[in-house]
Amino acid sequence: MKWNLDPAHSSIDFSVRHMGFASVRGRFRSFAVDVETDEQNLPSRVEATIDAASIDSGEAQRDGHLRSADFLDAGRFPEIRFTGTRIDALDAGRFRVTGDLTVRGATRPASFEVEVREPIRDPFGNVRIAGEGKGKIRRKDWGLTWNQVLEAGALLVGDEIAFTVDIQAIAAEDREAVGAS
Repeated sequence: MKWNLDPAHSSIDFSVRHMGFASVRGRFRSFAVDVETDEQNLPSRVEATIDAASIDSGEAQRDGHLRSADFLDAGRFPEIRFTGTRIDALDAGRFRVTGDLTVRGATRPASFEVEVREPIRDPFGNVRIAGEGKGKIRRKDWGLTWNQVLEAGALLVGDEIAFTVDIQAIAAEDREAVGAS
């Protein structure tokens, strides 16, 4: 079954160490996620496209630097893409999604854990599904190597990026009943 992203109730957030002791958090404001499930409502396909220029850490000067060639190079590489290649069940409602993540033209394998909730019917009669994915990547694996060594020896920007993807989607075609096969 195909699902249509509900962007008003979805987000892609990230955090990275700053100066070795604190975290900077942000999000991408513009993205698309395509999800399909099988007859048992288990995820069968996941693809995402993120507008690299939509990065928002809450500080305009830092966001400009993140869009620059030092980081995402959004002018040359306007999209960040994830294409799922494998979905493995971990336990009830939890999955490991593995796929190809492309950032700055470099494609590398990446995986994250997803918790998928059972479909429900909302007050407007739509069938909805929701999921939350969490993972970590090393930014250097995608050529994001800019950094600055601080006086105490710590790096200005950490290598590990943690991310959370919260998705709500509406069934592209209605079902007779929620959870029907």
